[in-house]
Amino acid sequence: MHQVQSAGTPNADTLGADLWQRGCERLATELPEQQFNTWIRPLPPAVVADGAGADGLVFSLRVPNRFKLDWIRNQYAGRIESILTELAGKPARLELALAAREPLARALPLAPASQPMPVGQVLHNGLRPVSAKPEGAPLEAALPGATQGQPVAQASLQAAPAGQNLPPSASRHRINSALTFDNLVPGRANQMARTAALHVAGAPGQMYNPLFIYGGVGLGKTHLIHAVGNALLKDKPDARVLYLHAEQFISDVVKNYQRKTFDELKAKYHSLDLLLIDDVQFFAGKERTQEEFFNAFEALLAKRAHIIMTSDTYPKGLADIDERLTSRFDAGLTVAIEPPELEMRVAILIKKAEAEQTPMPEDVAFFIAKNVRANVRELEGALRKVLAYSRFSHKEINIQLAREALKDLLSIQNRQVSVENIQKTVADFYKIKIADMYSKKRPASIARPRQIAMYLAKEMTQKSLPEIGELFGGRDHTTVLHAVRKIGGERQKNTELNQQLHVLEQTLKG
Repeated sequence: MHQVQSAGTPNADTLGADLWQRGCERLATELPEQQFNTWIRPLPPAVVADGAGADGLVFSLRVPNRFKLDWIRNQYAGRIESILTELAGKPARLELALAAREPLARALPLAPASQPMPVGQVLHNGLRPVSAKPEGAPLEAALPGATQGQPVAQASLQAAPAGQNLPPSASRHRINSALTFDNLVPGRANQMARTAALHVAGAPGQMYNPLFIYGGVGLGKTHLIHAVGNALLKDKPDARVLYLHAEQFISDVVKNYQRKTFDELKAKYHSLDLLLIDDVQFFAGKERTQEEFFNAFEALLAKRAHIIMTSDTYPKGLADIDERLTSRFDAGLTVAIEPPELEMRVAILIKKAEAEQTPMPEDVAFFIAKNVRANVRELEGALRKVLAYSRFSHKEINIQLAREALKDLLSIQNRQVSVENIQKTVADFYKIKIADMYSKKRPASIARPRQIAMYLAKEMTQKSLPEIGELFGGRDHTTVLHAVRKIGGERQKNTELNQQLHVLEQTLKG
């Protein structure tokens, strides 16, 4: 948030600006970073004036659109007023109003890179937009790391194959230089993993060794480990860093086994300063590979080199992998990356759109984020469809356009997900009877899954609260509302519940 503009005397001006600044600093410590950066930081200057009588101080904010005004009023206005009242020592009131509309620049064609960014567009976390793509070039080529014909989602999350369109250093290390900490959107879902990765990048070979990062597909695990490699190479260009997928290690073991050249394998892997290896669950059932990786693992740790691994599950959950290996995986720091929460999904969409130099209205980002929940990869795929549809139809980006661009995705969701299907899926997951979903039984073992099913019914179908209540044994809509609020609130704080809900959502989407 910017410095305030106050009406009145110079002293009042200074006082108002100081209060506003301190209020912003307080709010920034209370909100998750991506929420503050998405909704609060971009706000235009406020005007502060002494209100008449009991009004105290009045802080007036001009907000660019109705959606953002309503969201800030509902989500943050009360807390902002409380903070300002506490700091001022007298009542403070926040007034929100729509800013005067400026002529809308057409989203298409994309502006040349030499033109300034549109008024009011905010760059999050220092990300600089890439140059606009040439006329007629495929949309995918505009994102860093993308190659022609490669989907945006894959380009931004996966490393390019060694030697393909990469500078010599990147080819040698197999590091995708486009995947950095600067363009990784932070949030509650990846906060711990990101913090640990930053620590490793700054002091490799010390704490958190090995670092084991696990989570579902498309959540940013690969991006994060490439970011560590890029950060280390920036500080120490001569560092011996190597990224590879587990299948590449398996291939190397097979090749050297056939040639009886295991000394070459050891020379390649035992001399590294940092080994980044993706999807170690692929080692399952491959005894010789596990043995060679165990040897490399021990050699690297003995020389204080760092190892970062990713997997789709936590170490003890890995099947058909020797226990002596999984116990070492778990000996450093094991952290999860969770599915991104709503605000983080919105921030990701806005940031990716900025990389395309195409401003994404908050209400459109919110619409997409509400309908695409699974992972970052699917979010980027949805964004790609919306941007392409806008470009080819020569229409500005709004909710109606997004609805048209994503109609296939939305129709599949609406066709597949029903309340009955949710009840059956949740009952199977928690091992209760389907009849318990609409029975009057109230033990926790039944009431909890029932509340989860109500929450998913509200989130994943178009049914109203009374309709959902009727399908759960004729319950009142207030009972459904209580369940939705309860589970939704707990999801933000309870990692285990969030993971369970993510599994259920993925199962229901097929």
